Amino acid sequence: MNRSSGGVLLFTIFFFFLISLTESFYLPGVAPRDFQRGDPLQVKVNKLSSTKTQLPYEYYYLNYCKPKHVTNSAENLGEVLRGDRIENSVYTFHMREELPCQAGCRVKLDAGTAKKFKEKIDDEYRVNMILDNLPVAVLRQRRDGSQSTTYEHGFRVGFKGNYAGSKEEKYFINNHLSFRVMYHKDLETDYARIVGFEVTPNSIKHEYKDWDEKNPQLTTCNQNTKNIIQGSTVPQEVDTDKEVVFTYDVTFKESDIKWASRWDTYLLMNDDQIHWFSIINSLMIVLFLSGMVAMIMMRTLYRDIANYNQLDTQDEAQEETGWKLVHGDVFRAPEYSGLLSVYVGTGVQLFGMTLVTMIFASLGFLSPSNRGGLMTAMVLLWVFMGLFGGYASARIYKMFKGTEWKKNTLKTSFLFPGVLFAIFFVLNALIWGEKSSGAVPFGTMIALVCLWFGISVPLVFVGSYLGFKKPAIEDPVKTNKIPRQVPEQAWYMQPVFSILIGGILPFGAVFIELFFILTSIWLNQFYYIFGFLFIVFVILIITCAEITVVLCYFQLCSEDYHWWWRAYLTAGSSALYLFLYSIFYFFTKLEITKPVSGILYFGYMLIASYAFFVLTALGELRNKKEEGNTCYYQNRSLLNDARRLAANKDVTTLKELSTSEVDKFMAEWNSSKAFREDYEKRLLQSVDMRQLSKDGRMGNPGEKPLIAPEPTPAAVETEIVAKPKAK
Repeated sequence: MNRSSGGVLLFTIFFFFLISLTESFYLPGVAPRDFQRGDPLQVKVNKLSSTKTQLPYEYYYLNYCKPKHVTNSAENLGEVLRGDRIENSVYTFHMREELPCQAGCRVKLDAGTAKKFKEKIDDEYRVNMILDNLPVAVLRQRRDGSQSTTYEHGFRVGFKGNYAGSKEEKYFINNHLSFRVMYHKDLETDYARIVGFEVTPNSIKHEYKDWDEKNPQLTTCNQNTKNIIQGSTVPQEVDTDKEVVFTYDVTFKESDIKWASRWDTYLLMNDDQIHWFSIINSLMIVLFLSGMVAMIMMRTLYRDIANYNQLDTQDEAQEETGWKLVHGDVFRAPEYSGLLSVYVGTGVQLFGMTLVTMIFASLGFLSPSNRGGLMTAMVLLWVFMGLFGGYASARIYKMFKGTEWKKNTLKTSFLFPGVLFAIFFVLNALIWGEKSSGAVPFGTMIALVCLWFGISVPLVFVGSYLGFKKPAIEDPVKTNKIPRQVPEQAWYMQPVFSILIGGILPFGAVFIELFFILTSIWLNQFYYIFGFLFIVFVILIITCAEITVVLCYFQLCSEDYHWWWRAYLTAGSSALYLFLYSIFYFFTKLEITKPVSGILYFGYMLIASYAFFVLTALGELRNKKEEGNTCYYQNRSLLNDARRLAANKDVTTLKELSTSEVDKFMAEWNSSKAFREDYEKRLLQSVDMRQLSKDGRMGNPGEKPLIAPEPTPAAVETEIVAKPKAK
């Protein structure tokens, strides 16, 4: 009793010790910074982004004001893959010291520069800036009319309009930026933390008498300018040989928002109520369906197994029907078993990467404030999860009696990543052609290849070696030597139909959340509800398992034991619906007009769908199965006719049918050597096991077997094996 009390006390002390540690623990890059009055502040510039083209560009791709020395900030792997290019700028000021209108620089537009500005204005490009790890934002009104503040990420390069009395459309640039920095002041000290970074862009045609590079004096922008935007202000037009003067001013505002809550305004959405309601509604529907399916399966299987275990004699076992009839064939290795083991291992690797990423994201390690962290974590986790992928692949491959484990390991290492890398390389080449910053640099590409070949491939080999050393997974029942003929299936049990039906429920569990994920990716919004996403992910796994078990059970009840690939493809067919939904989203929500941008969208969605699941070799598997059952299907109609005549007691017609078919058989037997060889190949072993002669008559006592017995002392297995006890 005292020992248990001491253990509880020790655990309590340790728990509170961990809590005290969390107060001083911050993620890299997101720790708070305290500023005193007068501390220098440097605004950093990021990429130019557009939802119409999905092609980011560096800030200095346009002829903006440049500092004397442009330096790139440290970027992680995720930021590079996202196209972020963070650099310093001319926008500098000091903490809590307001700055009136300040001139940045003067730029004269030539034909090429003016053309670039016009193209970016046409494509609605937005400028992204960063101050103390906070992105710049523009205030906007909510659609529901509420007074709460919401932000638009970045500000537009410019806009199109026309002068009064003219119908000719002109291009205007936002050359004046009014920054407002909000800070939260510590009541005990004079330190303050930045909790907001807003901007109001304007277009102003500045005027000056004489331009002095060191101290430019503007009549429309100086120390005495109080309200720079007036009704008579002329906007700055973009055209060849036009001069553009870039200016800015800075104001500070104290705020009650604490540093820990400064991202809340950025994460607000206009349709947040619909978002929450849709997710909860989807979860309730999926949970209800999952419970109902589980209840049906438990009751049905329990009844079948109870009846099955009551059959004690071999004769009763031979009269069985449904899934119990194929127990001798259900663990027969499928066609392309090596490919199946490769994709099972790849699925385990993807599952491990997704699960660990979800856990870290739900705990806040991969929040939007940790820029590029999500992408970096996914790449690194995929590399290190190769150990588990290789292990699972080798275990399945050995269960299928495979021996070339090294060849299987190479397929696991290169098949899925190779296809992804090939698609990614083509898309990256298209981005290079557009001179976009979204193109992955050559050095980063080499780094990705090194991660693949230097870490992922060796780990897959280590996992495969460990998995292949383990004893093979033994089948619960013995497999018959002669494959059982699969009866003709109903139309709703055909593989393609049942597989497509099976993917509807898993897709229904995620399609609402999928809308918000696509919105965050393609409409430059932040996605942050990783807790709900983790719940949806768990429900997706449960739903996939249940729908696969149900459809596999129905398939075995119809005496079709080719379940391996169909079980794998059933849940994976939801990837087809994912890609179809991405097509619907493209035409209804996006305004992409450029062909290259459309190719990029569908290329990346193809990668996402392939990662969800690949429908490879489905047609080949189906053709292989039909080829093996051709003889059975050719005689199916004849057997049905014979049963119908026997049921009607039409003996005369039945005799005529029998005589006609025998004559046809003997004529083909006597005239075709290929027919005789094929017949013997198919039926000789079965005839020998039934102790029949070669022509089908009862064999004489002591007659030699048609097939020489195997050298092993094991007895020849009969076609009907002893019935195992169901568990």
